[in-house]
Amino acid sequence: MTAITDHPINTRWPAADPTVLQLYSFPTPNGVKVSIALEEMGLPYEAHTVTLSDADVKSDAFLALNPNNKIPAIIDPNGPDGEPLELWESGAVLIYLAEKTGKLIGTTPAQKYEIIKWVMFQMGGVGPMFGQLGFFSKFAGSEIEDPRPKQRYVNEAKRLLAVLEKQLADRDWVAGDYSIADIAIAPWLAALDFYGVKETVGWDELTNVPAYLDRFLAREAVKVGRVTPPREG
Repeated sequence: MTAITDHPINTRWPAADPTVLQLYSFPTPNGVKVSIALEEMGLPYEAHTVTLSDADVKSDAFLALNPNNKIPAIIDPNGPDGEPLELWESGAVLIYLAEKTGKLIGTTPAQKYEIIKWVMFQMGGVGPMFGQLGFFSKFAGSEIEDPRPKQRYVNEAKRLLAVLEKQLADRDWVAGDYSIADIAIAPWLAALDFYGVKETVGWDELTNVPAYLDRFLAREAVKVGRVTPPREG
């Protein structure tokens, strides 16, 4: 890969300091995973606002970095072996950053894979299911009269929340110590409020999950990461 300043994305989102990690994102549940991780790990970075509009995510500049036209994506000028690294998919970015810094991924191989297991739980379950629930509750899917699509995701969201409720019965954080697993999962729990579905999924019937989300949202790095980059860049 060429230097950041030579990358096509720099024509639209120019790097002020190409020596630090470049984040291209928007404050969605997936987007804030990376900004929160960067804040927690203390890595210097520069955040660029890439909106969800086709004009941004389907632009030639952004597609040159992520052909899947989704945020977040990064360019790390100091990647493996000192070479620049382009990376997308929020779960992959979280694992990369944790391994790069040696933070929030445990201290033993067993702890590492326990954490990665719960990151995959979010990537394969919580994110897709909660996102579809949001679509059928708040966005265009809410206009569909057939109740079955929405109910499918209501049921699955309740099931996933029950898994977390049980997991958090005897611990503050999902995989033991605070980790990238929490950074992956908790922003999606917060999204249930944005989607207006907390009552629908029985949020008030839970005990451990709401307390867990409160602990997460109280962290200073989380407060900063949730609004980084700003919605208007």
